[in-house]
Order: sequence, then C-alpha cells, then structure tokens
Amino acid sequence: MHITFDPMQEAAPSIYFEDFLKVDIRIGEIKSAEVFKEARKPSFVLKIDFGETLGVKKSCAQITEHYTCEELVGKKVAAVVNFPPRQIGPIKSEVLTLGFSDTAGTVVLFSPDKDVPNGSRLH
Repeated sequence: MHITFDPMQEAAPSIYFEDFLKVDIRIGEIKSAEVFKEARKPSFVLKIDFGETLGVKKSCAQITEHYTCEELVGKKVAAVVNFPPRQIGPIKSEVLTLGFSDTAGTVVLFSPDKDVPNGSRLH
C-alpha cells in the first residue's frame, strides 16, 4: 500500500489503548536487501532479523527512491510483525516495514535514533 503525502489530512478516528496494543511493532535489523524483479512497482525484498524470539522475516518494500540495497543492510527498521503474511507475486511478505511519506510521496523508513536490541517492541 502506498499513501501519498497530504499535510491537510485529518487524524484518524480515536481508538482505545487496548486496540493499539494489538498491533505488534518491533525493531529489526535488515540482513539482506534484493531488488524485487517481479514487482509491478519498484521494490526491494528485505530479510529482517527480529531477534531470537521472532527470527528473520521477509518484507516487500517500495523504498527504492531513497535507498539502495547496499545501504539498507545493517539498518534498523520498525515493522508490524503480527499481520497475516501477504503473497506479493512469488514472495510471501511476512511483516509490514514502516515508513512515512515525504513531500514527494515517497517512503522514508522509520528507524530508532539510538541502538535498541532486535525484537524490541514499541511502547
């Protein structure tokens, strides 16, 4: 899913804290990144290490505007880890890597500004 930048967009409807807790957002380290040749839109296939408990998961991400495969390896990123896997062409995307749209509508990854252990949960 690709959302365009709209600075006038209103906030989403209110939810309860218990609903927020259902979304499991964790930090992982990108171990590999490859061009997703079969994708309809330019994308990478990422393998992200979420630590001992969750292990390495795959994610398809439309982030080719700001990143190269080489610079992604070793980067810490946030991802939703409890959505059901989604088949995208021949790849099963297991997590949703998180980012924000810049003013041009391209995705900038969401990363911690300090080092945290792989698998750390957002709270």
